[in-house]
Amino acid sequence: MRRILILPAILAASLASADTCPPAPDHAAELDALFDQIRVAPDERAGKVLSDKMWALWTDAPDAKAQGMLNLGMSRREVYDFEGALAIFDGLVQYCPDYAEGYNQRAFVYFLLQDFPKALENLDAALERSPRHVGALSGKALTLMGLGRMDEGQKVLAEAVRLNPWLRERALLQTPVERDL
Repeated sequence: MRRILILPAILAASLASADTCPPAPDHAAELDALFDQIRVAPDERAGKVLSDKMWALWTDAPDAKAQGMLNLGMSRREVYDFEGALAIFDGLVQYCPDYAEGYNQRAFVYFLLQDFPKALENLDAALERSPRHVGALSGKALTLMGLGRMDEGQKVLAEAVRLNPWLRERALLQTPVERDL
């Protein structure tokens, strides 16, 4: 009789742990190499290839469940189902609170909805978890500009362009940024 009671407890514990998000993959060394390469990329085409590699790392979710949520949320956003995308990204952030991309993608939806305060809150959360996330930095710059905080936005955008001199948003800089070689 005792065995029958213990077995459900073990099963419940294993199911609970199966619903816990693992840590996000550590891509720091790969990102370091990409940041070094992008600063010396000879042209925009080469810079785009390296930027795409960065995005592949940032969107590498902690597990299959988180990856599915991320992919589905981005798909919903791409078809302008912002409400659906937010619901999915809310679930992703709840499931994986330490995964920066969940916050970044949710911020993008809020930005598209022109809810700049919520976008900024999520971008700050993403940057707490991934300080060199160039997408979040450029998103934060655009969000600050959307809030009329132009000087702050320019500073954040300059920081993003220092990390990735091939960002499309670099055209919005009022003062060119020197490339660190």
